[in-house]
Amino acid sequence: MRSLIQLFITCLFVISMPCLAAAKTVTPPIQTFEQLAQVQQTKQAIQIIDCRDSNYFNGWPKGDATRGGHIPHAVNIDSQWLTLLTPPQLSSLLKNRQLSPKVPTVLYGDKTSTTAMSEALKQQGFSTISTINQPVTDYVGKLKTLKNFKHLVSAQWLDQLINHQQPLYAPQHGYKIVEVEWGPPSTYLLSHIPSSLYVNTNDIESKPWWNKVSDNDLKKVITDLGIRYNTTVIVYARNNMSAARFANFLMYAGVEDVRLLNGGWNAWENAHYPTQAFINENHDDVSFGKTIPVNPQYLTDLQQAKTILQESQSTHSLVSIRTWQEYIGKTSGYDYIKPKGRIEGAKWGHAGSDSYHMQDFNNPDGTMKSGYLIAKQWAKWNIKPNQQVAFFCGTGWRASEAFFYAYVMGWKDISVFDGGWYQWSADKNNPIAEGVPK
Repeated sequence: MRSLIQLFITCLFVISMPCLAAAKTVTPPIQTFEQLAQVQQTKQAIQIIDCRDSNYFNGWPKGDATRGGHIPHAVNIDSQWLTLLTPPQLSSLLKNRQLSPKVPTVLYGDKTSTTAMSEALKQQGFSTISTINQPVTDYVGKLKTLKNFKHLVSAQWLDQLINHQQPLYAPQHGYKIVEVEWGPPSTYLLSHIPSSLYVNTNDIESKPWWNKVSDNDLKKVITDLGIRYNTTVIVYARNNMSAARFANFLMYAGVEDVRLLNGGWNAWENAHYPTQAFINENHDDVSFGKTIPVNPQYLTDLQQAKTILQESQSTHSLVSIRTWQEYIGKTSGYDYIKPKGRIEGAKWGHAGSDSYHMQDFNNPDGTMKSGYLIAKQWAKWNIKPNQQVAFFCGTGWRASEAFFYAYVMGWKDISVFDGGWYQWSADKNNPIAEGVPK
């Protein structure tokens, strides 16, 4: 009888051993960056979510911190986005970020943000969730940042600048804030960021292709705004594509410090910062100080675009920042552009739902998506930072936003093909392709 009992206990122990082994592989709760580093060293599957504002993720220090950025391999999902997303939209975002409910997940940020994110993830089926509420500066390793993050500024930074609080990386030679929109300043008249000037895109683009105006005309627009080559210029728009368009022209002209308000007007308004009505005028009589253009390489013309297509696709990329439907020739994207299709040989660089949106590059709140994610979607089409890359769209707006994001990511040999699809498609001798490329 005793031998039978011993045999039963032995069998029970053997059967339970796989369960015990499995239990040892379960990641315990992680509450500090030190514990996170230890788990990462074991090469266990783990996913990390940065629940903070994307500006801190990009590289801006928070508060009085001495450094900013994010933990290597972290994915940015700002907890504030949860108020903008329905559960299905959050599910789609998580899939887009390649986050799985089956993988242990570590959240970091302040307690409010990680608690909100934890609850939202539980509703999405995530079960193994740990939270770290330490300041990111407690992380002992090197934090990841966008190389030129200081050129993508937050509404908070801009508010501090306006109120003479000397924020980090403050301008050294004066600054101008410029709202850039198409047409007369009707919306701007009602409400705009305090002290901001106004630029109508009709004054910086010219017919027939809506390319850049002459260098002399561009110089007049710039100096009428009181801008010299060493003036810091912060641009924004209701839709940042137009602001990025002017940013590209300013950089071409030779303005050394051009910055874009991350998230544009919506970021300012959502932060509930003060606004101003009526028109601001510049009273500074200045000369630009250098011969325009200082940086002609930031714009590509039609012949240069053709030359890029003749070069090796491993070293050169002409990149279409248009919707997939535009790229394969289902629509031209514009009521004033009739031809459909794409420039033969152009690579697809993503865009958004239509010619007026850039969801593939933006977070739910309209700020710039993680540079890593943008680079990843480009890499699938053999668009890489060591290449000569020229972006284009219909007439340059969407391409300019992609260009500026590439700039803050640290890409060097980049430009905007100014004429884009509009100019290319107007000449029937220029090769055009349709359909899904092989």
